Order: sequence, then C-alpha cells, then structure tokens
Amino acid sequence: MIVNFCLKICYESSTMRRKQLLLLKVGIVAWLLVVYILFTYQPSTSSPSLSQDQVRLIKDGPVLPILLIACNREAAVRRSIDLLLKYRPDQERFPIIVSQDCGHKPTRETIESYGDQLSLIQQPDLSDIEVPLKERKFKGYFLIARHYKWALNQIFQKFKYEAVIIVEDDLDVAPDFYEYFSATYPILRSDPTLWCVSAWNDNGKAGLVDVKNGSSILYRTDFFPGLGWMMTKELWDELGPKWPRSYWDDWVRAPEQRANRACIRPEVSRTRTFGKKGVSNGLFYEKHLKQIHLNEVFVPFTKLNLSYLHQEQYDPAFEKEVQNSQVVSLTEVKSGRLTQGVKYKIVYHTKDVFKRTAKALGLMDDFKAGVPRTGYKGVISFFYGNNRIFLAPGNNWQGYNPSWS
Repeated sequence: MIVNFCLKICYESSTMRRKQLLLLKVGIVAWLLVVYILFTYQPSTSSPSLSQDQVRLIKDGPVLPILLIACNREAAVRRSIDLLLKYRPDQERFPIIVSQDCGHKPTRETIESYGDQLSLIQQPDLSDIEVPLKERKFKGYFLIARHYKWALNQIFQKFKYEAVIIVEDDLDVAPDFYEYFSATYPILRSDPTLWCVSAWNDNGKAGLVDVKNGSSILYRTDFFPGLGWMMTKELWDELGPKWPRSYWDDWVRAPEQRANRACIRPEVSRTRTFGKKGVSNGLFYEKHLKQIHLNEVFVPFTKLNLSYLHQEQYDPAFEKEVQNSQVVSLTEVKSGRLTQGVKYKIVYHTKDVFKRTAKALGLMDDFKAGVPRTGYKGVISFFYGNNRIFLAPGNNWQGYNPSWS
C-alpha cells in the first residue's frame, strides 16, 4: 500500500511538472510574439482615405472617388445621388464627394440629408465674376470653370486622391457604371497615349448603337466626351495651372491640351443627361442628348481582357477593320437593303460631305478643334440597320483640320 502511495505521488508530481513546462513554453512564445509586434509595428500616420500610394487598394480595387458638381438644382442632385448610391458596390472604394457652388440652401440641405453616405464640400468664392461685355450671356460658363478648378484642387491637393470620376448633377448612371471605371482605370494608368475614360457616347442613340450585342464593346476616341469621365492626378497637375476662365470643355479639346492623346468610350453609354435646363439652355438636348440610350445590361468588365485598348494593339486592328470594310454610298445605307453581318464604310473627303452624311444618318455633325464627335483617326463608328458602319476619311487623310467646325 505504501508502495502504491509513493508511485501515485511520483506520477502526480511528474504530471504537474509536465503541465508547468507546457505553460512555460506557452508563456515564452506569447512573450516573443509581443516583443515582435512592439518592434515591427509602425502605426499609420495618415487616414486610409488619404494614402499617398499611386494605386490605393481597398479589398479588390483602386479607390476612385466620385466628384459630383452641383449648384442650385435640388431635385436634379437628389436624382443623381440616388442612382450613384443605388449602384455603388463599396463606399470605401467609391467615396462620393459633392462639390456645391452657388450657396443655394435647399440644394445644400438636400445633399446634407444623405448624412455619412457622402461628403459635401462648398466652393467658398461666391463673389461676382468678371466677364467680357460680349460674353455676359455666357457668364454661367465662367462660374462653372471656376468651380471645376476649385473642386479638382480639393480632390488632388487636399484629399490627395490619385484619380477621380467627375459627374454633374444632371446625369443618370448605368448599373455597371462603377464596374466600367474600375476595369478601365488600369488601362488609363498604363497607356500614356490615353488621357481620360468617359462613360458617354455622343452618338449613343438607340438606333445608332448595338444595344443587343454591343454593351461590352469599348473604343478609343480622339474626341473628349465628358459627361461622366475619369482623369488622373498627373493630368490635373498638367492642366490645373493653366485652367481656363471659361468654356473648359472646349479648351480641353484643343490640340494644345489633347496633345494627340485619346480617351476610352463605350459603344452604349453608361451615363445619360436629363439636364434640359441649365447653363447650355438645352443645347442639342431635344435633338440628340435626350435620345441617348443608357446601358441596362451589367457587364463584368473587370473580368474581361481589355488590353486590346492599348494603342499598340488597338490601332493596327482598328485600321485593318476599317480598311477591309466594304465601301457603300449614303443612299445604299439608307435603303436598308445591305446584307446583314457585313461591315461597311462611307468615305468622306470634305467637311461638307461629312456634315451632310452625318446629318442624314442622325449622327452629331459638329467638330471641336477639327475632331468629329466619337472620331478616332477621323473615323466614326456606329450601328445602322443592324450593320456596323464606318464614316471614314479617304486613304490620303493627313490628320484633323482645326478649321473644320
């Protein structure tokens, strides 16, 4: 019995020592872990939204703020914000910043009613602006240019973002609006021959685009479309110091600013304007803008290979496609008797022929700094009677003529 008792004591003592050793080992590991953390952890010195990284990633994509330009249209701004919020996949990746000019209280209260779903910044300079006597009726364009400059300085200089998507308070957005910009951002970043991405197709009427099968088609264009567009900080560093006092969009389209760079634009628009009333007083609205078809099919652009938009791939393929298309007349196109599934080309050599042809087909027929809307290397691509049609210059085309307007 005494022997059994001694064995029991020895066994319990041995078990206790093993437990003590185990606890000691666990304690040593925990202590080493604490020391490692103390010596390697470096606390952040800035807000995550203000990171200085060239490409700031949250979860699965870059941070792309939405800058909404607003003034005094509370109903319009509510409509725009509602859709931006409805389709926004992630608040951290796509912070919405509304920049308000005009000091209009009802509009400000409308914006503030959304609480922390967005941020409001207010243009502080509400002073009258000097306008040349002959341009008094265009005063609104001077105010808008001033507002844009201030707002973009806030985005890039104060908030330190690396890119921005700009919309105005009279735009509807498509369900894949954010997906579109997420996918094209890396292309914009990696190709120096690009300087913007736009959600807009100037010739995006339902009868001029491939609504059924063309929602995923993207193009390069020499024409700056605007109306929902993305730019980088580097471009603002270039344009900001010489920003014009008025007519900023036409100024951007001038050769001095464009510098032979292109934008990306979709076959089917990802924005649509409902702003008949505004500074432009409904210019082109009833004839063109009102009829733009807004995309309704969500396209998973981030899962598609968009490398074809890089100039070294795009240009040879595009030029071959146009060159190999069958030449037809305006009359033949209008007849509706062309064989479907074949690509066709209408050739123009003069400004008058271009304008006459464009007008007959329902295309926008104006030029900015010699560049036709949606044009790339002088070519307009559109859909007509279930056929792809190119309105293209002759083979001896020497480039855009700034005198064409």
